[in-house]
Amino acid sequence: MWTFTFRRVLIMIPQILLLSIVIFFLAKMMPGDALTGLIDPNIGPEAIEAQREKLGLNDPWHVQYWNWITNLFQGDLGQSFQHKLPVTEIINQRLWNTFWLSVLTLILTYLIAIPLGLISGRYNDTISDRIITGYTYIGFAAPVFIFALLMLFIFGFQLGWFPTGGSVTPGTVPGTWSFFLSKVYHMLLPALSMALITTVSTVQYLRSEIIDTKQKDFVLLARSKGVSETRIYRKHIFRNSLLPIAAFFGYEISGLIGGSIFIENIFSYPGIGQLFLSSLMQRDTSVVTALVLLFGIASILGTLISDLILSIVDPRIRMK
Repeated sequence: MWTFTFRRVLIMIPQILLLSIVIFFLAKMMPGDALTGLIDPNIGPEAIEAQREKLGLNDPWHVQYWNWITNLFQGDLGQSFQHKLPVTEIINQRLWNTFWLSVLTLILTYLIAIPLGLISGRYNDTISDRIITGYTYIGFAAPVFIFALLMLFIFGFQLGWFPTGGSVTPGTVPGTWSFFLSKVYHMLLPALSMALITTVSTVQYLRSEIIDTKQKDFVLLARSKGVSETRIYRKHIFRNSLLPIAAFFGYEISGLIGGSIFIENIFSYPGIGQLFLSSLMQRDTSVVTALVLLFGIASILGTLISDLILSIVDPRIRMK
C-alpha cells in the first residue's frame, strides 16, 4: 500500500510542474496585463513603461517563469494589483468558504446519489426506476448555472427560505454556535443546487453497476444457498458496485471546482470561484495564475484520492 502511494505521489511532481508551465504561458497569452486600463490617463506612457520594467513585465519569459516558480516554492504568490494585497492573504480569506461549500456539496451529493442509485439498480424497470432515470436525464440536460438561477429565484426571492447572498449573517460573532449555523444556512442552497446536478452521474454509474453485478455468478450462487436479498445486496452487490463510485470521486472534485465559479457568482458567495472571475475581468494576472494552479492541484489530488480508495476497495490495483 505504501509503495503504491509513494509511486503515485512521485507521478504528481512532473504533473504539477507541467501544469505550472501551461498556466504561466496561458496567463502570458491573455490580452493586456495588470496595468492595462487601470492607469490614470494623466500618467504619461514613460511612467507606465517604467512601472512595467519595475514589475519585471518586460523580462524574457524564462526569467519571469523562474522568478514566479521560485517565489511560489517560498510561499510567495505575488501581489494583487486589484486589491493591493499579497495573493496568499486574499486566497486565505476566501479559501475556507469554498472548501466548506465543496465539503457540504459532496456530502449532499452522496446522500442523494447512493440511495437513488441503489433503488434504481435494485428495482430496475419499475416505476421508481423510471422516475429516478428521468431525473438523471433532466440533470444531464440542465446547465448548472441555469438550474442555480432557478433555485435562487424560487427558494431565495419568491419563498424567502434561504439568503440570496453572503456567507454569514452580518454581526454574528465568530466561534459561536449561531455563527456556525449561519454559515451552514448560507451554504445550504448553493450546495444543494450544485449537488442536485452533480449527483446524476453518480446515480447512473451506481445503477448500471448494480444491474450488472446482481447477474453475476457469485450473486446467483448466494441466492441458491438461500441467503436473504438484504444480505446479498449489503455484503455482495453494494461492495462490488462501489468501484465506479470511488473512481468517479476525483472527477467529482474537478466538477465542484468548475461549478463553484458559477455557483459562487450566482449566489454572491465570497469564495475563490467568485474571486477568480472578478480577477479575470480585472486582468489581475497574479491572482488568476495562483487560483488556476490551485484548481489544477486540487484536481490532481482528487485523482490521487480516487486511486487510493480504489486500491483499498480492490487490492489488485496495487499490483499494476
